[in-house]
Amino acid sequence: MKVLLKADVAGTGKKGEVVEVSDGFARNFLFKRKLAEATNATNLNQVKQEQTANAYHKEQERLAAIKEAEKLNLAVIDIAVKVGENGRLFGAVTSKEIAEEIEKKLGVAIDKKKIMLDENIKAVGKYMVKAKFYEGVTAKFYVNVKEG
Repeated sequence: MKVLLKADVAGTGKKGEVVEVSDGFARNFLFKRKLAEATNATNLNQVKQEQTANAYHKEQERLAAIKEAEKLNLAVIDIAVKVGENGRLFGAVTSKEIAEEIEKKLGVAIDKKKIMLDENIKAVGKYMVKAKFYEGVTAKFYVNVKEG
C-alpha cells in the first residue's frame, strides 16, 4: 500500500514522502497514530507542488548566496589590532571580528560560524580565509591584520 507520511517515521521515511508499506503496518500503526494517510490524486498533487516550491526556494537561496559570495570574493579586509613585541597580537583575531568587519565594510552579513580559519590569527600579516555561504558556494578573501 502506498501512503503519504505526515511525520518522520524511523526506518520508513521522512515527512512528505510517498512510501510503499505493508497493509497491516499502514492500518495498525501508521493510520492509528496519524503518522500517514492513504495516497490519492489530491494529496499526491499537493506533494508534487510542495516539492516544486521547495526546489524553487532552494534555488533562490543559492542564487542569493552566490551574489553575496561574489561581493566578498578576493576582497581584502583590514583589521587593526593592538600588537606587542615582534608583531605578536594580544590574543587572536577571531571569526566574530572578521564577520563584523565584513558587514561594516562590505555590507555582507555572514554568520561567524561560516567563516573557516585554517589557523588562529595571532600575528600581523595577510591571511587567506574562506567563507561558506551555501552548500557548494564559498568565497575566498584576505584578512590583512595590521598594527592599530
